[in-house]
Amino acid sequence: MAFLPSSRYAALPTVEAPAPNGKAVTIVKLRRLPPTDGDATVIASHDRLDILAHEHYGDSSEFWHIADANTELDAAELAVPNNTIAVPRK
Repeated sequence: MAFLPSSRYAALPTVEAPAPNGKAVTIVKLRRLPPTDGDATVIASHDRLDILAHEHYGDSSEFWHIADANTELDAAELAVPNNTIAVPRK
């Protein structure tokens, strides 16, 4: 299993786990998220996490830093107009 170097999963260890069909599959171990300070940002109607990542970090693939800094499990739910989210400083 290979991930891009900028992926949040790139440096994580993997383990073998049984799939529902009984075959072994390779999975990434869960990550523990560190507490992250961030700047409060109000979402505009055209915003997406990848756009915010490009604006703040110069790399849209680092959207996961924004997703990790917020408690919403579904990252798409963060980019709701007028929602205030934390955009971490790197």
